[in-house]
Order: sequence, then structure tokens, then C-alpha cells
Amino acid sequence: QVQLVESGGGSVQAGESLRLSCESSGNILRFNIMGWYRQAPGNQRELVASITSRGVVVYADSVKGRFTISRDATKNMLYLQMNSLKPEDTAVYYCNADREVGPVEAVRTIHSWGQGTQVTVSS
Repeated sequence: QVQLVESGGGSVQAGESLRLSCESSGNILRFNIMGWYRQAPGNQRELVASITSRGVVVYADSVKGRFTISRDATKNMLYLQMNSLKPEDTAVYYCNADREVGPVEAVRTIHSWGQGTQVTVSS
């Protein structure tokens, strides 16, 4: 099982920026998809941004134009640059990595999660 460790969270004012980092214990190009999720108190965990092994990127509508997901395969790192932060971005942010294994007729997905990092945005 791969280990994912997030860092970079903190408390900021609205309009400021943060950069989250996720270090993988394994080669990140082995994952079919990696992403950032977040969970606010009382809410379900939601996708913030994801990137496939081929570099296809998806963003939640609420963060488009403000957040940027990127990776550095040479360092096995995933990043989330968060600009123009809003109070509604306050949540615990989790790094995720999915890898499909097994034969085509019986493929299964291994999900890996980090421990989460708190982001708090005050108005």
C-alpha cells in the first residue's frame, strides 16, 4: 500500500494563497489518477481536482480559475496551488491516488488516501 503525506495547510485570510503538497512513497506515474478531495464539517468528501496518468485534469466548478493541480514525477509529488481563497474553501484536504490492478476481465481499483491537512480561510 502506498503512503501519501500531505503538507502545506494552514490558516489564511480570504484572497490569500496556499500550496498543498502530497508526497507519495511510490512512483506517481503508476497511478491511473491522483487527486485532491476536501471535506468540511457536516459535508461529504468532495473532489476538488484530479489528474490522470496521461495528464488530463478535472476541476470542481467551485475552484475553476482559482486552483491548479500539478505534479512532479521526478519527486513523486502532487501539488494543489490555491489562489483567491474563500471562507467556503475551509476544509480538510486529502490527497488520493487510485491504481487499477488485475486482468481486464477482473480489474479492481486500489484507493490510497493521505491523512489530510487542514485549510482554514477567514473573512
